Amino acid sequence: MTLILALETSCDDTCAAVITADGTLRSNVISSQGIHDAYGGVVPEIASRHHLELVNAAVDDALRRAGATLDEVGLVAVTQGPGLVGALLVGVASAKAIAAARGLPLAPVDHLQGHVAANFLRVDGGEPIIEPPFVCLLASGGHTLLAGVEDHDGFSVLGRTLDDAAGEAFDKGARLLGLPFPGGPALERLARDGDPQAFAFPVARGLVGLDFSFAGVKTALLYRVRDLGDDAAREQAADLAASYQHAIVEALALRCEQALEQTGVERLAIGGGVAANGALRARLRRLGVTLGIPPRELCTDNAAMIASAARYVRPQSFPAYLALDAYASGERALA
Repeated sequence: MTLILALETSCDDTCAAVITADGTLRSNVISSQGIHDAYGGVVPEIASRHHLELVNAAVDDALRRAGATLDEVGLVAVTQGPGLVGALLVGVASAKAIAAARGLPLAPVDHLQGHVAANFLRVDGGEPIIEPPFVCLLASGGHTLLAGVEDHDGFSVLGRTLDDAAGEAFDKGARLLGLPFPGGPALERLARDGDPQAFAFPVARGLVGLDFSFAGVKTALLYRVRDLGDDAAREQAADLAASYQHAIVEALALRCEQALEQTGVERLAIGGGVAANGALRARLRRLGVTLGIPPRELCTDNAAMIASAARYVRPQSFPAYLALDAYASGERALA
C-alpha cells in the first residue's frame, strides 16, 4: 500500500507522520523542543535551529513506528504555512530533499486545512472521526476561526478573531497568574481546583457576525489581579483561572452554537491546540449535535493532520516543487 510521509514544523514542535492512502494512521511523531520554557514563549530563531537538529530523527522514528521504509512512500507532504517562516523553511527544505532524492511528488499543505483534515483520519483502524458537511472550530495560539466545511478539500470562513486568538488569551492569562509556559495546559490544570463562577469575566457578545474577541477578557483578568493584590491573587489563583477559562470557553461555545443555527448544520468538529482543553470539550458535548473530537495528540500541531490534508491537495511533480516557498501569514488560507 502506498504511504504518505508528512512533515510539520510550523512552530516549535518537530513532527513527522506516516499514513496510508485511505487515511489510516500508521505513526505520528511529535518532538517538543522544551527549550522555550525559559523564555516564556517560542523564540523563532531557536525553534528553527532545533528543527534542523530534530527533523531527520523525527522522520526516521515515524518510519520505524510505521514499520515502513522510504521505498514504500509514494507521496511526501509538508506544511507550507502559516507559521514561523524560519521554522517552516526547515520542513519545506527537508520535504523537498526527501521527495527529490526519490523522484516523488510533493504536496504543500496549509496548516489550518491540516487541522480540519485531522478529522478525516482513521485512528486505530476505525472510521474517520467525522465527515463533511460540518462546522469546524479551529482554536489555537495563533488562530481562532469558525470554518464551514462542505467537502474534504477546503473550507469557508464563517467567523474569525478580531484580536487575540483563544490560545494566546490562555497563554497571556496564565502569565498574569504566574504560571509557566506553555500557559494553556498549566491554566487548565489550576482551574480544576477552582470555582468557575467565583469571578464574572466578560464573554464577548454583540460582535458582527460570528467573529471572536478575547482582548476584553484578558484585560479584565489583568485589572482583577491588580485590584486583588499579589497575596490575594495567589490565594485565589485557582478561582481566577477557572473563571477566566469559563469565559473563554463560553465565548467559543456560543459562537459555535450560533454558527450551527445559521448554517442549519448539526455536525461540529474541533481542531487546534485549544481543542485539547477538557472544559471546552465538555461544554461542546452539551450542544446536543454530532461532535467530532480528535484525540488530543491530533489537536495540537502534528504531521498526521498534514498527511491527511495532502490526500486532497494537487501534488507537485519534480522538479517544479524545488521553487516552493513557505508563507508566514494566514491570509492565503483565509482569503
